Amino acid sequence: MAKRPTDVWRESIAEEAAAVAAGTLDPECAYSAGFFPESLLTTTDDVLAAFEADVAALDGSPSDDDVLGAVERVVLELNRVNEAHDEAAYETDERELLCAYIDASLVAAGIDVAALAERQGLGRHEITDRWREW
Repeated sequence: MAKRPTDVWRESIAEEAAAVAAGTLDPECAYSAGFFPESLLTTTDDVLAAFEADVAALDGSPSDDDVLGAVERVVLELNRVNEAHDEAAYETDERELLCAYIDASLVAAGIDVAALAERQGLGRHEITDRWREW
């Protein structure tokens, strides 16, 4: 499975905390912990875990509808997480990382995402856009 965005965000928090402790970063410049509160990390992890289970449940040759259903569910849930965090949780970089994670997770499960997108008349990176509000 692909590396979760929440792992990247937690690493950023830890790196900043270490730099502050070492005196190489002014505490006022350590933004990650405030930008990625534990409630955001935990709820995002829960959503991604459900997506991972959905992807794992896809059989060897899932239909486009099955794959797109898993994508729809994860994107709608991520929309809810964003709303619960004042619609400011996922900015451009976070959205791009989440979309790349969805794509990489599908690829790791053996889904030909490019072919799926082509069959749907979409660009590869548009498969999440149908439901994305964040």
